[in-house]
Amino acid sequence: MKKIILSALVASTVAIAADTNKNDQLVTHTELGYVETQGNTKTKTFSLDTKAKKGWGKHILNAKLTAQYASDHDIETKNKFLVELQYNYEFTDRFAFDYLAGYTEDKFSSFDYQFYTGPGAKYKVIVSKKHNLSLEANILYALDRYSNIEYADLAKTQVISYPNPNNLAVVATDPAYSSEYTSYRVKGIYNWAIQENLKFDQELSIRGSAEDSNVYFTHSKSAITNKISDIFSAGISYTADYTNQPSVGRAKTDTTIALNLIIDY
Repeated sequence: MKKIILSALVASTVAIAADTNKNDQLVTHTELGYVETQGNTKTKTFSLDTKAKKGWGKHILNAKLTAQYASDHDIETKNKFLVELQYNYEFTDRFAFDYLAGYTEDKFSSFDYQFYTGPGAKYKVIVSKKHNLSLEANILYALDRYSNIEYADLAKTQVISYPNPNNLAVVATDPAYSSEYTSYRVKGIYNWAIQENLKFDQELSIRGSAEDSNVYFTHSKSAITNKISDIFSAGISYTADYTNQPSVGRAKTDTTIALNLIIDY
């Protein structure tokens, strides 16, 4: 895995260095959400979604970080984050080659962490003042590290804390179990400028195993944003993450509704 990560970083660095004729401006987009209650209820909820984009001519580098944290009476109930780096080489104004690397941790999911990386392509299907739609597709190497791994003999009382890929009768406890497989990701991003200061954004992605159709994950984020000034906006978003094969006792769908202060700079 280390060789793959190093190769991806080296390839991106060399490609970016090859064309520096245009020093494009750094663009950032940050969404911050925080809610705290005291008294009969004592809760804290924090969310962060930040993106950065930097271009060098035909070469574009995108970075993304999302984090969510919540507690109820000082008991942690949510702790997750995701980091993605994506390099694009724009052949035309609409079509680009891209390379993706992503890493995510979720303390209350089935996994200690998940890592994925691989090449793909991006195409801008619709480009206009009011509507924009882009599609992405990647072929990936994926590594999932499961948490709370327990098997009981299938002839006895069955205890399974994560999907048994081949329905094997195994008696073992292995907290370091990992699964490596060929994967894919398909993603769509839609933007609608409803009015001059009001817009709607929709992001939907599906990432899954090319070897087992039952192993897949979906991510959806819907957001409405109202621009307050050149830099600041206010928004509300709804995020849903779905795991088709979660551990026993874990829900398939994890949702978040957030009221955000948005900073574009």
